[in-house]
Amino acid sequence: MNPQQQPDTAMPVDAALRAIAHPPVQGADVRAEGVSLSFRGARPAHVLDVISLAIRPREVVALIGPNGCGKSTLLRVIGGLLPADTGRVLIDGQPVTGPDPRVGVVFQEPRLLPWQTAEDNVRFPMQLAGWSKAKQEARASDLLGLVGLREHAGARPGTLSGGTRQRVAIARALALEPSLLLLDEPFSALDALTRERFNAELLRLWERTGTSIVLVTHSIPEAVFLADRVVVLSPRPARVVAEIPVDLPRPRRVGDLDSAVVSSLAADVRAHLVDTTDDAIAMEEARLAIPAGLPPGAGPDRRHAETEPGTPAWFDPFRPEDPQ
Repeated sequence: MNPQQQPDTAMPVDAALRAIAHPPVQGADVRAEGVSLSFRGARPAHVLDVISLAIRPREVVALIGPNGCGKSTLLRVIGGLLPADTGRVLIDGQPVTGPDPRVGVVFQEPRLLPWQTAEDNVRFPMQLAGWSKAKQEARASDLLGLVGLREHAGARPGTLSGGTRQRVAIARALALEPSLLLLDEPFSALDALTRERFNAELLRLWERTGTSIVLVTHSIPEAVFLADRVVVLSPRPARVVAEIPVDLPRPRRVGDLDSAVVSSLAADVRAHLVDTTDDAIAMEEARLAIPAGLPPGAGPDRRHAETEPGTPAWFDPFRPEDPQ
């Protein structure tokens, strides 16, 4: 590890919470109604197929499904980063038509501005929103305290560990006091023990902030541990195949992962993922993409050709991605 990097340490959440002056926000009521989406271009793909989903205020909902099924795409549609072809998303009864200040988003990678300090990264959304400097500084200090990083306010991302950078990203996502927080596998790069601890800390942040949360994860235990409800998606095009309520009392602790209730719920989720393995999906896509007797790329579908200009993609100023 770089000698300048800070280790991942537990957030002193209890002390930070006492210092926060802001009351909890009211979690959003979110409804996706008949959402469908296809990507066009050289690699056309029908990604979401008439998905309807409701998230109650302060509810934590986990989305789980096979690789490439459309989990991240659905998250971006809910957040207004991608427009649906059909259907709509409503937050507190108001249609989502683009990026929305009521929504905070945390991606797999922190995507911090590397030339800015931790405090400046947290302040960035507030600057764009036109907040006064004094209000920005007070809010950034509160949020860095909430995630246990007030002493690192002046540090740049390159001097911080991966987990610490992700905590800065979470603080930034909460900057505008969103009523909905979207998390796209935020701790997937962490080792197993650190990930468990961060999941527990995330729940403590949720208890304090009061936001509704939609979480994308590939981890069944993580989904069960964090969520009030686990939504299982089918292989692409994604459809909702099961909604499994998690009857596990809150507050939850890492030790709950070893309980019989968690094991039973995980088995229920896993049962709905039968026949959705990556190998099965890959074989089916290969069968569709290459007609018998033709070389790769020669079929009419041409799924493996290069993406043509104009193929829709969500905006990322640092690193464009293929949509899931």
